[in-house]
Amino acid sequence: MAPRILLARHGQTAWSLAGKHTGRTDVPLLEEGRRGAKLLGERLHRPPFDGPAGAGVEVRTSPLSRARETCELAGFGERAHTWDTLMEWDYGAYEGMTPADIQAVRPGWLIWRDGVPEGESLAEVTARADEVVAWAREADRDVLVFAHGHILRSIGARWLGLPLDFAARIRLNPTSLSVLGWAYGEPAIESWNDLGHLVA
Repeated sequence: MAPRILLARHGQTAWSLAGKHTGRTDVPLLEEGRRGAKLLGERLHRPPFDGPAGAGVEVRTSPLSRARETCELAGFGERAHTWDTLMEWDYGAYEGMTPADIQAVRPGWLIWRDGVPEGESLAEVTARADEVVAWAREADRDVLVFAHGHILRSIGARWLGLPLDFAARIRLNPTSLSVLGWAYGEPAIESWNDLGHLVA
């Protein structure tokens, strides 16, 4: 079978709860986020993922603490390698601002079209997403990554071979699980923004 990539977004933080753009600021998980990370891990250790499917599966995580702690609480800390390529978008001057804050100074703004001042360009984010996609496709089995909302959405768009702005249409919640795979030999989304493990 062709390899798939499992995408785990980090748990809830105070900034994600408030809707703030959290790029390189190292915001810790809330207790809700830690609980969600443990539930995500329990799900990944059950069928059909089974841990996922053997010790040989490569696990990588963003070095930012909210992603690393989610990875650790999910039970993959000892197997995971940190990878700077999985860091969140560098939001530059918009770091810590909510979409409403940005709209107040730049009406009509859309990050997927307009980018951010003093931060990463659309081309730079696309290149990082492409690097993750290339790595996953070269693997001999499924891979698992722990990272952040915008970079994971970017990876989803590029897995499908679509421009970065497609990511505007595929939202991701904290502690969600998504699977990028294949259908009839073409890249496909198998599941997206799955929060079933958080349902009591």
